[in-house]
Amino acid sequence: MKPHQLTIHQLAKLLREGVLTSTQIVESLLDQIEKVQQKTNSFISLFKEEALKEAMGADALFKKGDKLSPLTGIPLAVKDLLCLKGKTTTCASKILENFVPPYNATAIRRLREDGAIILGKANMDEFAMGSSNENSFFGTARNPWNLEHVTGGSSGGSASAVAADECIASLGTDTGGSIRQPSSYCGIVGMKPTYGRVSRFGLVAFASSLDQIGPMTKDVTDTAILMNSISGKDPLDTTSADVPVSDFTSVLTGDIKGLKIGIPKEYFAEALLPDVEKAVREGIEKLKELGAEPVEVFLPHTDYAVPTYYIISSAEASSNLARYDGVKYGYRSGDEEGLQKMYEKTRMEGFGAEVKRRIMLGTYVLSSGYYDAYYMKALRVRTLITKDFENAFQKCDAIVSSVAPTPAFKIGEKVEDPLQMYLSDIFTIPMNLSGLPAISIPCGFSADNLPVGLQIIGKHFDEGTILRAAHAFEQSTDFHLKKPEIVI
Repeated sequence: MKPHQLTIHQLAKLLREGVLTSTQIVESLLDQIEKVQQKTNSFISLFKEEALKEAMGADALFKKGDKLSPLTGIPLAVKDLLCLKGKTTTCASKILENFVPPYNATAIRRLREDGAIILGKANMDEFAMGSSNENSFFGTARNPWNLEHVTGGSSGGSASAVAADECIASLGTDTGGSIRQPSSYCGIVGMKPTYGRVSRFGLVAFASSLDQIGPMTKDVTDTAILMNSISGKDPLDTTSADVPVSDFTSVLTGDIKGLKIGIPKEYFAEALLPDVEKAVREGIEKLKELGAEPVEVFLPHTDYAVPTYYIISSAEASSNLARYDGVKYGYRSGDEEGLQKMYEKTRMEGFGAEVKRRIMLGTYVLSSGYYDAYYMKALRVRTLITKDFENAFQKCDAIVSSVAPTPAFKIGEKVEDPLQMYLSDIFTIPMNLSGLPAISIPCGFSADNLPVGLQIIGKHFDEGTILRAAHAFEQSTDFHLKKPEIVI
């Protein structure tokens, strides 16, 4: 296999043995990007010269024989709403097309301290608002398994880049499923950590009580390695939790005997496509073969998750995006007719249709006369959804379900029907509302040869259990080893 096709842990071993150099890895990735980027549109920006320079620096460290992190010399992509010092951070929006942050996001700083190389910024839905990557100012990222289909969103570029071997791994963000859903659609591993496990400092906010940074990788071991690097308390982020971080790779034992897995009947509803249900049911059977014990659990408020999420997230987006007014930074309308007109024209020209839709919805539910009827009621339902999970976890150690009702749909299929688009997140949104960790792992394919993901949900700050279960499943199957034709 060529270097760009390998995983973090495979490359780390070869680097230490002197079989490969970091420079060779970067060159292999750049060659692959040259071949497929025009097809996938995975990246918004690339840092070729800087990556090669950093790779040479890593090679010098290996020659010295220093004890180094598993991430030293490994090229990664990051979603383009994580601030990278001195590099444009656009959030895939015209309104930030020229924004260059003067600092690094904490997650990026920690990766760099561990020796990782940032190869480029990945495509995404504008301000992370979307489920298909069709809302990007820089064009739609395309699914390597079928270029006529979406990658999922909003971390669609990250998923596409990993699946197409354009990077070794990537960081995405998950507000309502934006790591797990594109990971499922593109046949890779994606994890949303517990809210507070990973610092949000330097993450351009969409919905502050929901957003969480997480890894998108080729296998579960790589997810554990990245979690080791980016997790932990950060004094720069008041929402980061002061919870000990153990070595997540140490739990990858392959042993899940006696693990109780909850099967929620609400997640096997009519909306679930037969191909997806078949793959997920077979995945559950595989976990049973490995020693897991299935138990039925109930999540009765699942049907309220989508409307609750879109009220809360839009309200927070309305507040967070008020800062983009053409005054402080970013795009400004050139046709200025006074301050108020400048505000209006800047936001009208700078934001895309989906962002405007959510700002209007959020402003409406926060307005006088509607605040109690919508926003406060949504907060109360959010509490009920969280209690559903607390009750379910009294009977089980983890919960297993599908990630999305369908495989990746065709580009343009749901653009004219936002409500149908929103429903594609029905099985991922509840974890964001309750702050729980969850992972998506490949578990099969549809009749059209599109990947299907299995979701494993854990208790708060119990990423170790879901990583252990995901790794055991992965080691007994070969779905994660299959590659789309575009990269062969």
